[in-house]
Amino acid sequence: MKLSGAEAARRLAARPDPALGAILLYGPDPMLVAMLRQEVVAGLIGPEGEAEMRIERIAAGDLRRDGAALGDAMRAQGFFPGPRVVLVESVTDAAADTVLAALAERREGDAVLVATAGMLPARSGIRKGFEAARAAVAIALYPDPPNRGEIEARLGRLGLRADAEALDALAALGAEQDPGAFSQMLEGLALYCHGAEGPVRVEDVAAVAPDAGEGDLDALVHAVAEGQVGVIVPQLKRLAASGSNPTTIAIAVGRHFRALHAAASAADGAEAALSRLRPPVFGPRRSRMAAQVRKLGQPAIEKALGLMTDADLALRSSRPVPGMALVERTLIRIAILAGR
Repeated sequence: MKLSGAEAARRLAARPDPALGAILLYGPDPMLVAMLRQEVVAGLIGPEGEAEMRIERIAAGDLRRDGAALGDAMRAQGFFPGPRVVLVESVTDAAADTVLAALAERREGDAVLVATAGMLPARSGIRKGFEAARAAVAIALYPDPPNRGEIEARLGRLGLRADAEALDALAALGAEQDPGAFSQMLEGLALYCHGAEGPVRVEDVAAVAPDAGEGDLDALVHAVAEGQVGVIVPQLKRLAASGSNPTTIAIAVGRHFRALHAAASAADGAEAALSRLRPPVFGPRRSRMAAQVRKLGQPAIEKALGLMTDADLALRSSRPVPGMALVERTLIRIAILAGR
């Protein structure tokens, strides 16, 4: 049998078919395959840590040296009661004959074979064998961004529910992050919201999102956009002491003002435009940047961008310039402009 998508693997993990004797998970993203393998194994016999004594692991490379090892492992009777899993990771077509022979010899009561692989073409022998077998399933996993329904289901498994704005924020983050990082963020969100009443809010998402906290560079960027002239020199000294170079600072400030310019130019308002940015801006940071747009206005933002472009070109030119002094002077000029 052939299936596709992470949600298919999760449905299989949630409701294991007792007639199913083998599962092949494959795809180009090793992290996604490993994550879904954990969920599938947990659905069959429980979390790997708790059910470790009912899992038999066999290296794919060992199958070529001992062709009978896989079949023996699947037929073996364990000392611990309950269903068993034989796990073969990173399997390739070099082991196809061995794996498919063990699958053909499997009988009711034997361990379930869970195999993982990288990307397998349609002509792959092991993929075609799993797709053709009545008691096996092959699931192709691709790193597609999770949709709102998938995110709601994953939150539900973590004991959470989210309001509409938080779901929008999570969907935007899911489209930007790799699957492993997004799953870790959801687990962090569950810990952050543990014991809290009510649904997850966008402020909760912002608190655990990558780069959610404001470091010295973020503090400097906001100080410039809000006209806090007195903050600029101390922040620059801290950044220089930590190893930041003038070009990095200029890029960060320029990126921030380009985001403000996009928000100022949007017909549907600054906050909606900031939500569409990649990566998206939401929560308190979005509100703060929207306030900066309203205070500065589009003409002042465009002038600030011109000043930053001139500074960036000077820093990248072949002639020597006092980089940090140039950045300091430019940021002070922009902050004075923002403070008017």
